[in-house]
Amino acid sequence: MGLRHLAGRAGAAPVRRLAARPGGVVTRRRGRGSEIDDVRLWADGDDIRHIDRNATARTGTLHTRTFRDERERAILLVADFRPAMLFGTRRAFRSVAAAEALAIVGWRAASEGGRIGLMALGAGEPVFVRPKGGERAMASVLGAMARAHADALAAPDQPDPPLSQAIATAAGALPRGGHMVIATGLDEPGLDFDEILRAAERRVAVTTLLVTDSFERDAPRGAYAFLGRDGRRGWLSGARGGDAHADYRRARLDGLGVGVIEIEAAAGPEKVAPLLERFDAAR
Repeated sequence: MGLRHLAGRAGAAPVRRLAARPGGVVTRRRGRGSEIDDVRLWADGDDIRHIDRNATARTGTLHTRTFRDERERAILLVADFRPAMLFGTRRAFRSVAAAEALAIVGWRAASEGGRIGLMALGAGEPVFVRPKGGERAMASVLGAMARAHADALAAPDQPDPPLSQAIATAAGALPRGGHMVIATGLDEPGLDFDEILRAAERRVAVTTLLVTDSFERDAPRGAYAFLGRDGRRGWLSGARGGDAHADYRRARLDGLGVGVIEIEAAAGPEKVAPLLERFDAAR
C-alpha cells in the first residue's frame, strides 16, 4: 500500500472514465485511436508511420506520436517468487523488487479503471486472484502477493518449476486482448518457453519486467563458493565486466518480440517508478 503514491505519472492528465463499471477508460496505447496523447523520443520498435515531423525537424532527433484509445483492460500481474528469485546482494531480494514493481504497475492501472489480477509463482501451486476493478481489488492483490512471498520464503530449497507452465496458465486466464505483466529473472524458463510465449502473445499482450541483481551483472573478480539446492558444492569465478547470461536473457526476450523493462533490484521503488512509465507506451 505504501507504493501507491508512486503510481502517478509525471505531468499526466487525469484519465477520462467512459463507463460505469471499471475498465471503460481512455488508455495510452501506441498506434491506436485518433486522439494524440503525447509526442516523445523515438524508440526501437516504434511505428514509422507515427513519426512526428515537426518535433523531429525542430529538435534534430526522431520523435514519435502516441495515441489514446478506448478499451476495457484486464491486467494480470505475474509475480515470480520461485526459489531462484529469493536472492539479492544489495538492498533487496529480486523477488521483493519484482513485487514492488508489480505493485506500482497495479496501482497505476487500477487508478485508470483497469481490472487487476494476480498469479504468484512459487515452488508449489501458483496463487491466483481473478482480475477485478477498484481499489479493494488491488488491496486483495497486494495481500495475496504478500502471503505468497511469505510462503516462498518458508520453502527456499525446492526446485524451480518451469516458468513456461505458469505463462500458459496465465494467458488462458485472461480474456483475449488482456495484458500479462511478468516480473521475473527468467530462471528455469522451460524447454518450451519460446513456443509457449509466442502462443501467449497471439492471445494477450505481454510485458516482462526483467529483474536482475548487481552481482549477476558485475561480480567482483574472485572465486565464490556455492551450495546448490541439490546439495552439490562448488566454486564460481567472478570477473568484472558483466554477465553474458544476463544480456542473453534480454536478447532472448527481444528476439521473441516481448516488451521488456529492466529492473535492478538494488534500485528502490522511487527509481523504478519512472522506468515503468514506459509500460503505458508499450500497451
